[in-house]
Amino acid sequence: MGVRFYVAGMSSFVVQRNGQAATAEELAPLAFAGYAHFTAMQVRGGRVRGLDLHLERLRLASVELFGHALPDDQVRSYLRAALAAGPADMSLLATVYSPSGEFTVAGREVQAEVLVRTGPAASGPQGPLTLATVEYERVLPAVKHVGEVAKTYFLRQAVGQGFDDAAFVDRQGRLSEASIWNLAFWDGSAVVWPEADMLGGTTMGIVRRQLDRLGVPQRVQEITLADLPALAGAVVMNSWTPGVAVHRIGAVPLPEAPSFVELLHRAYQSEPLLAP
Repeated sequence: MGVRFYVAGMSSFVVQRNGQAATAEELAPLAFAGYAHFTAMQVRGGRVRGLDLHLERLRLASVELFGHALPDDQVRSYLRAALAAGPADMSLLATVYSPSGEFTVAGREVQAEVLVRTGPAASGPQGPLTLATVEYERVLPAVKHVGEVAKTYFLRQAVGQGFDDAAFVDRQGRLSEASIWNLAFWDGSAVVWPEADMLGGTTMGIVRRQLDRLGVPQRVQEITLADLPALAGAVVMNSWTPGVAVHRIGAVPLPEAPSFVELLHRAYQSEPLLAP
């Protein structure tokens, strides 16, 4: 019997392991483990934007954590199985883990496995948001790994201080990313991406290549809190949305820049939806 979860006020969602309904016995060990990585996506009409970026993320992270990666076609087959079990519009989370678990040294003979969870479609908060600043650098920042207690901890601390979320500042004083978001800035004519160690988001990758196609100037530079007053806008983005306005980071106010937000959404919408 497969596992189907219900969340109050939400429709049901399913969890599959390697393309088949997961059992409670299969999930029980994973409930107490945290050595895994994942990608999150929004599915619309049974299709996904930036599918190549999601597959690349899973492939590179698997090599980093496990020393090898599952073939893309195999991962895609698991995604298709999950899509077939739900509605055309949904959220989808694909997690790759080692069945050997945590605190073990597993060789290449232990093949990674894939958990896929589907749930209701999401589009993120409306904004604008305020972000507290926290000095923090993630371990393995280029990998979207699980078990990051700091993200939720700093989010809760920020909300307790009257903010909506938290943005991270590295030991060099550079803004890098937010709790579950990438940051992007606007100088009035170009999109500015922060230079620091961070997770390169799939939505960020989609937006950057579509901005190139649209001929919109972009650059990468170090951004500190002292640089913010000279900027004309800021957003956060993740798999939910290509842009939610941010109108304050720490004590520094920022213009809401609706034209900037609209530009990012237009770029994202330009990315074709593809079937896994």
